[in-house]
Amino acid sequence: MDTPQPSAQDELGAIIAVAAKQPLLDAAYELWRQRYRLDTIAGHPTAEEVRINRTLTQEQFGAKYRRERDRAHEGPMFGHVKRAHPGADDQAIRQAIITAVKFEDAYNKHFDWNGDFWDCVVRAVAQAARKYPDYLETTYRDARNDLAYYMK
Repeated sequence: MDTPQPSAQDELGAIIAVAAKQPLLDAAYELWRQRYRLDTIAGHPTAEEVRINRTLTQEQFGAKYRRERDRAHEGPMFGHVKRAHPGADDQAIRQAIITAVKFEDAYNKHFDWNGDFWDCVVRAVAQAARKYPDYLETTYRDARNDLAYYMK
């Protein structure tokens, strides 16, 4: 007998539930790192968005990417974090999202594959953690794993 597949709403609920168990700052990072899955669940990018993205020059796509990151706290991410932490102040949610994006930017910026790969990953996240010291150790672990995945 086939096992029924979870619906998109079930999957979204499960992702939100994991984030809801964490402090606000860590929840914002958890949801930020899941943004591509959250976008897929929401039906993005649509076929039209894909078509448009394919027409953009590298510079235009880079500008679009930076704009989306700069405004992450104004888009769907705000609603996801609000759902995970409904009692949190809206400004605190916005700031947590901004911090999560900047933390990710920092460890990506500090990554320099010069030596043992994993040591480079650990060093990059540790450097970012000095500027963003308020995350749980599990969040730094997740950041190391994400950085390793995307840089391989």
